[in-house]
Amino acid sequence: MLYQAYQAYCDLMAPARATADALVNLRDKGFGELGRADPNLRRFFALPEVFRASRVTHKRPPYRIHQVPVGNRTVAVREEVAMSLPFGDLLHFAKDDVLTPQPKMLVVAPISGHFATLLRNTIEVLLRDHDVYVTDWKNARDVPLSAGDFGLDDYIDYVIRFIQELGDKETGRPANVLSVCQPCPNVLAAVAIMARDHDPFQPRTLTLLGGPIDVREAPTSVNELAYAHPYDWFERNMIHTVPGRYKGAGRKVYPGFMQLSAFMAMNVGRHLGQFRKLYQALADRQTEEAGKITEFYDEYLAVADLPGTFYLETIDRIFQRSLLPRGEFMHRGQKVDCGAIRKTALLTVEGEKDDICAVGQTAAAHLLCTSLRPHLKRHHLQLGVGHYGVFSGSKWETQVYPQVKSMVLAMA
Repeated sequence: MLYQAYQAYCDLMAPARATADALVNLRDKGFGELGRADPNLRRFFALPEVFRASRVTHKRPPYRIHQVPVGNRTVAVREEVAMSLPFGDLLHFAKDDVLTPQPKMLVVAPISGHFATLLRNTIEVLLRDHDVYVTDWKNARDVPLSAGDFGLDDYIDYVIRFIQELGDKETGRPANVLSVCQPCPNVLAAVAIMARDHDPFQPRTLTLLGGPIDVREAPTSVNELAYAHPYDWFERNMIHTVPGRYKGAGRKVYPGFMQLSAFMAMNVGRHLGQFRKLYQALADRQTEEAGKITEFYDEYLAVADLPGTFYLETIDRIFQRSLLPRGEFMHRGQKVDCGAIRKTALLTVEGEKDDICAVGQTAAAHLLCTSLRPHLKRHHLQLGVGHYGVFSGSKWETQVYPQVKSMVLAMA
């Protein structure tokens, strides 16, 4: 019933949203430059613009990556779907005007209530020196029931198929993999399975950025929430049915708006302050400042539903029972042994101030990869950053990324 109630609220607010859109269009077309020049009109029209910026959407925003620097040149970037599967696409950021072939890099994005566009800055930086692909996960409410269910095993299968797809069939050269946050244990398991099966395309390098490999290390508030309730509580309270108007009607999901509400509740004052700041920036004609805030919330308020099975299995197998570090993680009925990994170089990165995946949770991967020789293991603790600073922002670009680039070059 919760999803239906949320949908009813969205329908109720639709006229107000339409009015806000009409007012902004009136400013742009009816008043033109006067609507921006006159202080009183700016204050008036700033209100509907802030209201419009606060709306929750359920469509993936554009990546907006059109060109990147490569060496001393700027090259164009275009998006191509290299492989399309029911719950996610393998999206390629293709560059035509590159003189020397670049190593392939698969960026594995989380299914965590937002779209993979949240990793825009991660991708932009990687594109300078790599041929980049990303797991572009779909909103579960748009996936029809005929596509079947999607759990942890399915996620791992997708990752393996994507890695295999990127392997160079002519040279036998495998790709590199970089995983961000939530999928790190799943990606580590996928690489272990490929190693066990002697897959010729097991990755050359694996980078894990701020992921919950072993949540028993320095538990955070996120981990404590998973411990606070039994499995059936999450099933009763967090899983809801997609309404009939959507392609995924009848599918059980963890709604993205619930995840967003939880995130917003953690920092209500900060978000209210940002919207007040947006209003003032619009009223004062501070276009650049207003653009930054609007761009952030266009991304932050774009939410995606998680497949219910995937969400519940993540709570159970990754957070509550910590099966991977215990050596008890199973995939399709077979135990996963990270000790099988022998050829893939491992880099783990943690943020000093990360309050989602605390220091030690990602580095635990090194203890599991018992067969990797010392020169194939690296760990980087990034000082002065929280969770998002590990993969986005100035320190990602200037301090974390050089670690990733260095390891890929060393294994070339």
